Amino acid sequence: MDKKDKKERKSKCSTPCKETFEPLRVDVKTTATAVLLLSSPEEDIVVTACEAIFEFAEEDANKVYLMELGALQRLTQLIAHTNELVRRNAFMILGTVASHSAVGNALQQMDVIAPIIDKLSLDDSVIQEYGTLCLSYLSLAPSCKVQIFDNKGLPALIKLLSSSEPDVQKNSLETIYNLIQNSQFCPYLLELGGIPLLLELLNSDYAVIQQLALKTLQKVTADKESHGTIRKEQGLDKLISIIQNVDFCDLHVEALQVLVNCASDSDNFHLVRNGGGLTTLLELVVTRKLSETGSPVKCNTNEVQSRAVECISTAAQNSDNHKVLHDFKVEEILVDLLSGNSDCVKTFVCQAMAGMSSFLSSKERFRDLGGLPALTRLLSSGNLLVRGEAIQALANLTAGHKQNSMTIYEEGGHKILVQRLRDSCPRIAANAAAILCRIAGEEAIRCDVLSLGAIPALVEPLRSTDSQVLINATLCICELAFDASARAELCFGQKVLTLAELSMEPVNQRLPIVVVNAAIEVFLHQKSVEEGYQTERYWKVINDVALRFLVKEVKESIALLNDEQEQYVALARQVSDVMGGAIEKEDLHTFGWLLHICLLKCKVQCNVVPIGMISKGFYCHRALLFKYLADCIGLSCTLVRGDYNRAWNEVLLRNEHSSQPRRYIVDLMHQPGSFLRTPRGGPVPRLRSACALMKIADSKRVTSRHLSL
Repeated sequence: MDKKDKKERKSKCSTPCKETFEPLRVDVKTTATAVLLLSSPEEDIVVTACEAIFEFAEEDANKVYLMELGALQRLTQLIAHTNELVRRNAFMILGTVASHSAVGNALQQMDVIAPIIDKLSLDDSVIQEYGTLCLSYLSLAPSCKVQIFDNKGLPALIKLLSSSEPDVQKNSLETIYNLIQNSQFCPYLLELGGIPLLLELLNSDYAVIQQLALKTLQKVTADKESHGTIRKEQGLDKLISIIQNVDFCDLHVEALQVLVNCASDSDNFHLVRNGGGLTTLLELVVTRKLSETGSPVKCNTNEVQSRAVECISTAAQNSDNHKVLHDFKVEEILVDLLSGNSDCVKTFVCQAMAGMSSFLSSKERFRDLGGLPALTRLLSSGNLLVRGEAIQALANLTAGHKQNSMTIYEEGGHKILVQRLRDSCPRIAANAAAILCRIAGEEAIRCDVLSLGAIPALVEPLRSTDSQVLINATLCICELAFDASARAELCFGQKVLTLAELSMEPVNQRLPIVVVNAAIEVFLHQKSVEEGYQTERYWKVINDVALRFLVKEVKESIALLNDEQEQYVALARQVSDVMGGAIEKEDLHTFGWLLHICLLKCKVQCNVVPIGMISKGFYCHRALLFKYLADCIGLSCTLVRGDYNRAWNEVLLRNEHSSQPRRYIVDLMHQPGSFLRTPRGGPVPRLRSACALMKIADSKRVTSRHLSL
């Protein structure tokens, strides 16, 4: 090559190329490469990669694989991309892969919810569809519910309910339904105008949207604040039209559940009646609707019937609805349903009968139709819920109605009621006792009830911690105790020991019985020589010289004071001085009252200790002595006993600011003579009357009151 050729070639090579680079066709063979291409600056390449990944993500296993390759991190960035097509494809992939629980858990850890909600405002149906789809999966997690709400997701989702795209409606509705499983979010749905949009979705052509709308309405209408809006938007008419349409039988259960919530409101119930809804409910209860071809509708008839009866039962809990139900002769339908096979239906029927029982005409109608025997038979049901509702209905139907009570007896109901006294369910035991109390008013019936072992059966209810069980069992005992045999049976063979017998028992480890006795003359039985020591011990117990001296001193000094409040103060200080003086709360553990009591038992060698011997008295001893001395000088006060050896006295005092006297607790321990205001309704600890605290022991001419402390 000569020099000229070299020069020309050098000149050509130094000239820059003005032709553009031809695009290369990307042939991606692995998923990892496609994920890698998501980070490309070339938008066309990113779009191509997204399309390939979207098709790949259809399989569940592939969703997890994409997550492991790190696709989620890049996709959460691409949903905010400036390119519309890139954003759309990224949303499509996220909405698809979020259905896998593992992927959903991973997305919860990323800051993805806020940008998704932000982009829902774009006028892009694809982004709205897949964005709400992703949120519907994420909203299952409690933490994501809060994030969606905090990022104003609820208003955005409610707005999308009016979208023209069914998939957007469905996904938005599903997310809202998941959110309001937290009841705290329900009021916001009402405030944001969600109810009219939910009612509008009942007209959707898609059953899944209708069902979701009904389920959401069921949750929202549990709040009574929503009932006014339901009425205003003609929601009840829409619900009734669904129930009346046999082609919508797959929606009947959900529609009835919403109606159940609304039926508790009397205004709603009257609208249901006026719109033909009550007639429809009764038809659902007693018959099976047929389609236009005449063939039975393929739906769960038992569940539809149960929901319809539940709706009637809910309405029956409101007394304003009773006359309406009575006019529709609902009693006949309810009694007829008691003979069915569904325990669920029977439960709601019993609830309805219990509610209707406050209407006298219904009470008597149920009896005339044989409802009481039918309910009585249900007391033997193996279903606890049925038993509980049946006996509640009987309790309501017999309240204040002697004839209904006698009907239960005539049907042999008292036999099963005695058995139900031993039921483990407190409500059943309480109602059984209440009904038996009403039945046992006549002597002949009372004897019949007693012969069935009613007294032994009432022992367990009397040990109950349920207040209503205790009240009803006690009242039943009072009614049965008119019979002498019942009173004898109440002893169960356990003898109540007299004071003399208690004093003769060997010394034990229990706290002593404190005797309050100021009698002077004592008549003692003749004792043999062998019993001489026991007689002497009994004499020491009842001969309380110290107490007699204290009574004399109180009568001569405190009783002469003119002002009642001064008498209470002086008596409190006297009792405190006798029982060891004032003790600071923080020094109670050093007081040593328990050791002092034990030493007294050893000294007299007896389980019974005279109160006059006690020089270190605790709350209970001081309160007992204060009550006794107050009685001696005619001062009024109570003796109240709490737990943990606590007892106190309450007095009524007037003050210059109120014309009515108020109750005060007299301090005998810390600041003797001061008064403490009792809380409204009285002290929290249980109260026992002085009579209940005292046992009465008679020994010929001596009457000694003694208290087990």
